[in-house]
Amino acid sequence: MLPGQARPRFSVLVEDGVIQTVAPREQLNDQVVEERIDLGGDFLAPGFIDLHIHGTGFYLVDDGPDALAGLCGLLPKYGVTGFLPTVAPRRPDEDAEFLASLANAEPDGARVLGFHLEGPFLTLTGALPREALGNADPRRVERLIEACRPYSAIFSVSPDFEGILELLPIMAAGGTPVFMTHTRASVQQTEAAIEAGVRHATHFYNVFPVPPEPEPGVRPCGAVEVVLADPRVSVDFILDGEHVAPVACRMALACKGIDGVALITDANVGAGLPPQRRPYRFAGYDVTFAYQGGPARMGDDGPIPGALAGSGLTMDAALRNAIRMLGLDLWQGVAMLSATPARILGLGDRKGRIAPGFDADLVQLDADLRVKQTWIGGHPQL
Repeated sequence: MLPGQARPRFSVLVEDGVIQTVAPREQLNDQVVEERIDLGGDFLAPGFIDLHIHGTGFYLVDDGPDALAGLCGLLPKYGVTGFLPTVAPRRPDEDAEFLASLANAEPDGARVLGFHLEGPFLTLTGALPREALGNADPRRVERLIEACRPYSAIFSVSPDFEGILELLPIMAAGGTPVFMTHTRASVQQTEAAIEAGVRHATHFYNVFPVPPEPEPGVRPCGAVEVVLADPRVSVDFILDGEHVAPVACRMALACKGIDGVALITDANVGAGLPPQRRPYRFAGYDVTFAYQGGPARMGDDGPIPGALAGSGLTMDAALRNAIRMLGLDLWQGVAMLSATPARILGLGDRKGRIAPGFDADLVQLDADLRVKQTWIGGHPQL
């Protein structure tokens, strides 16, 4: 399926985990196959790819390999076929060993497409632990990259982090995307970081504070304006109605188009579950949810009680929000969860579309856009 195209009553032929043919149903009626699946009036979409997720349900990536395995098994319920497990920073004497333990796991379910390291090269902690503030140490970057193998280490950094320009070429080696976030960088700092290899802004607008006015009546510009103006940089949003006003997402779409704007969950442990009296634990403090699908917020023991601490979104809910809040067509919303994140990760030649030669990572959605089945490499997950 190409962006902008709907193909009613089409059939998809899958062999050995790869899409072989997409054709009108009558052309494949006589094809000899092992199994036929009739979706009736449901939609078939490419599998969703979450670029930024800490946890869902009772699973938190930072709890280790068993939690990662649980998360991989759970995410297909929400249409996710691939994702970047997002790891909060740890002390320098333990971060590489922990990452290696995750990279050596072999979980079933949603595919790990790399590890997203949200820190330690940040200037603003947000909801992350204080270890998020590290030093510009090239050797530490190299250790973290090596620990993630055979997966890519995808760093989120602050353009205003002291010494970041020395680290970016190491992070971006081999075309690995580098994200920016948690920053109050100036125009000049942001432009320099982009020239050095930053290509994506994650949970855009969140922890991107407005610079101070240079003088009364002069609207300030900073990282947000540079990102919107530079066609080399893509963005993603937490579209739950509270993290960011939908108009910000519409503005990014006007600047960059569908292929430059992705949706993420930035989900925390507890996402997808009803609120509980007993809070969940993240980064050493409590997190709570006022309602299912709402943002995670710090408990009374957190650095800023009540502040945002990730979300309770799932990717299927993000799709429904895109259509309801942004007025998008279904294909546009789906592209922001599939084709666009695949392109950001450099996987746009094999993931994110329903087309011959692409991985058979697929999602069946009913008329209300609820997930009924998810296939990964052609294998059903639910």
